[in-house]
Amino acid sequence: MAMAVGGRELSTELGTFEILFFRSLIGVFIVGALLAQSGWRQILSKRLGVHTVRNLAHFAGQFGWFFGIALIPLAEVFAIEFTVPVWTAILAPLLLSERLTRGGITAIVLGFIGMLIILRPGIAVINPAALVVLAGAVGYALSHTLTRRLALADTPLCILFYMTVIQLPLGLIPAIADWVTPSMLMWPWLFVVGITALSAHYCMARALAIADATVVVPLDFLRLPLIALVGFLFDAEALDWFVLGGAMVMLVGNLSNIWGEEAASEKRSDCKQFS
Repeated sequence: MAMAVGGRELSTELGTFEILFFRSLIGVFIVGALLAQSGWRQILSKRLGVHTVRNLAHFAGQFGWFFGIALIPLAEVFAIEFTVPVWTAILAPLLLSERLTRGGITAIVLGFIGMLIILRPGIAVINPAALVVLAGAVGYALSHTLTRRLALADTPLCILFYMTVIQLPLGLIPAIADWVTPSMLMWPWLFVVGITALSAHYCMARALAIADATVVVPLDFLRLPLIALVGFLFDAEALDWFVLGGAMVMLVGNLSNIWGEEAASEKRSDCKQFS
């Protein structure tokens, strides 16, 4: 949420590409300091092509997210972001040869229903920024899918290193055309965005490592009512019950997928014991 608030504050003065550039620049220094302690050898990856594609997709996701933060209610941005598991469920069988389970199909169907509730095509006028956020969610899903492939061989710090290094010029080059030197008031928000962008990756990875997904996913969805409250208190954004309702439908779909995967895993484990 701090990154969302910081992104909105920065958007009053800086363009989206410039925000992404400074986000990566700050990240380079943070990751560099961590690598100096743990060793630079771990960045010798044999999957530079996958890193490149992964970061092009992640950059697209970041662009869509920050672009939407500046133009539509915060809760709507977060709700659309929650379609990422839906797109991931579609991409994983194609890119990772994972089997599409009944739970995955349920998550996809409910995810699309939730998305239609939020966007309400034909009933309400769809803000073009919402479509940019939706496209960004697809980029995030591709990024997450490729991260799962990279994590089999590369360390988290290696993945973060290439994320910051590859995305640095991706933000800088288009930002030069409309460059604005940040004022002193913007620098604290730049550091907030740069630090929270990396810490969010780390915290989610740690959460999934020490707790079941059935615990982590509902807690992640708590960001929606919390950011809706932030938008209501600080930006006078009206609470949109369609957005909250659509997100709840997507949450049910995601949980059904998780429960299905856990049941299938337990069944496979039982079969091995009796074989």
